[in-house]
Amino acid sequence: MKGKKVILTFFLSLLLFAIMAGCARESQQPENKAAENQGMKEIILATTTSTVDSGLLDVLNPVFEEKTGYVVKTIPTGTGKALAMGERGDADVLLVHAPEAEKKLLEEGVVTNYRLVMHNDFVIVGPENDPAGISHAQTAMEAMQKIAASQSLFISRGDDSGTHKKELSLWQKANVKNEGGWYQESGTGMGETLAIANDKQGYTLSDRGTYLALKKNLKLKILFEGEKSLLNIYHVMQVNQEKFPKVNAEGARVYVEFMISPETQEMIKNFGVDKYGEPLFFPDAGKKDS
Repeated sequence: MKGKKVILTFFLSLLLFAIMAGCARESQQPENKAAENQGMKEIILATTTSTVDSGLLDVLNPVFEEKTGYVVKTIPTGTGKALAMGERGDADVLLVHAPEAEKKLLEEGVVTNYRLVMHNDFVIVGPENDPAGISHAQTAMEAMQKIAASQSLFISRGDDSGTHKKELSLWQKANVKNEGGWYQESGTGMGETLAIANDKQGYTLSDRGTYLALKKNLKLKILFEGEKSLLNIYHVMQVNQEKFPKVNAEGARVYVEFMISPETQEMIKNFGVDKYGEPLFFPDAGKKDS
């Protein structure tokens, strides 16, 4: 009789365990589905450091997330690396500022839905005493020649970013070899490069937005600005799902449309005015691309 009771108790225990396991699976299922849905609502944005260092995306992305339910995973890096992420299908959407390199990807079908968003400009900043005398230069080319001729310290980003690409094009146009002890590469983003130039009291090329955002902590002045060749133009684009099936094409499309919407363009227009007395970026959506 005792043996039968033991066996019955054993089977009842097994039955109770099965029921509890089933309940646990059922209780976990909605949670797992929610997590799965949350993953589907994430988009990966590869962008230049200037959109982050300036604080612009700290304003725009929360509005996008609230309006759409998507979560933006922002990866700030040099434009060259951001474009490389697009080429590998490691991002869903790109926000960058190197038009020549971008158009190559567009022609190759790596990106699609290529839209003009905004611009600001590049400025050459340096120590207040301006040892190379670039504040008297008539052109950006002449400013670069003066820096090289005087062998004044120049801090380059050296990171294949849009800013770095622009800087290299300026040296080339100036017919100057950017080499020697006076020329140093930081290998970092714009904010860190400005900090290094500030510590070493050297010159550097910066986008205006990041410089203005960090100006209060810098002893660097804008010493050359305003030339048309120094325009800094930003585009947004989707990574092509036909080439990379895992790309979140719908999320990327929604982000592109958000960036060029009238509401967002108005936010871009006003960004920075309250703090710096001037905008850090100028909205361009709907305008003819250069």
